[in-house]
Parts: sequence; C-alpha cells; structure tokens
Amino acid sequence: MGIKQFFTKEAAKYATRKLPEDQKEMINNLVEQDPKLFEKIAKETKELVKKGKPEMYASFEVMKKYQKELQEVAEKAGVQKTVIR
Repeated sequence: MGIKQFFTKEAAKYATRKLPEDQKEMINNLVEQDPKLFEKIAKETKELVKKGKPEMYASFEVMKKYQKELQEVAEKAGVQKTVIR
C-alpha cells in the first residue's frame, strides 16, 4: 500500500466515524476498490464548496457526475444492491 492510498483510507475512516459499522465497512470497501475515483470526487466536491455551494449539494452533484463509475465500483466490491435502491 502506497502512502497516498494509506491517507485516502485514513480519510475515509475519519469521514465515516459517526456511521454504523456496516456502513463504514461498505464505504471502506468501495474506497479500497478505486481510491483514485474517490480522490477525484473529494477534490471536485471541495472545489465546489470553495465556490460557495453547500457541501451536501456539491457532493450530490459530483456523485451524480460519477454515478456510472460508482456503480461499477459497487459491483466489484459486492455492495451494488446496498448502494442502488
């Protein structure tokens, strides 16, 4: 595991600290499958927040942009049915 992957994983742990254990595990599995995708999502969300968009709306906008990639990652991680309702 490279240093960048380590910090991505640690950031995911920090971001999910208030979630139930099963949701933490699911998100960590997703991040482990494609850390670069989640780095891109985080970067783009942060840019939108800096421009004044509320964090929740910025997250939704960026997640919608990467919906197809997120579905593929969820499928690889075996959590597709949990993520897509």
